[in-house]
Amino acid sequence: MPDILHRVGIVAPAEAVYEALTTLDGLAGWWTDEVSGDMTPGGIIHFQFGERGFFDMKVRDLAPGRRVAWEVVDGPPEWIGTTVDWRLVQEDDYCIILFTHAGWREPVEFMHHCSTKWAAFLLSLKQMIETGTGAPYPRDTKIDNWN
Repeated sequence: MPDILHRVGIVAPAEAVYEALTTLDGLAGWWTDEVSGDMTPGGIIHFQFGERGFFDMKVRDLAPGRRVAWEVVDGPPEWIGTTVDWRLVQEDDYCIILFTHAGWREPVEFMHHCSTKWAAFLLSLKQMIETGTGAPYPRDTKIDNWN
């Protein structure tokens, strides 16, 4: 099965990145401003992207300052059953994120789009933490006609 993989460094403590991944306000600051749900293990987080669609993620694992893992339980058919994993490693002044969106059944065209959008949103996360202002949906970088 193909996976989406990204690595980005953020000048911040891993705890600050972890907070941006595990609080509704944090997620709304870099991914989509329409987020709701239960951030505890086993809880469901709902990410709405206006009329474009949504994703529901089940929180699979939380290790403060080290890891956040979700499983997609509803949304586009290509995403259901995939997992999203954030590994955080502190290296000097940088928190390095090793990001994986795993379990795609096949590398369809939508996967290409999602890989680029994940990169844009990871940079939004970096921007939010380093400058105080991210670019969540609907203010995100538009990459193609699927936005």
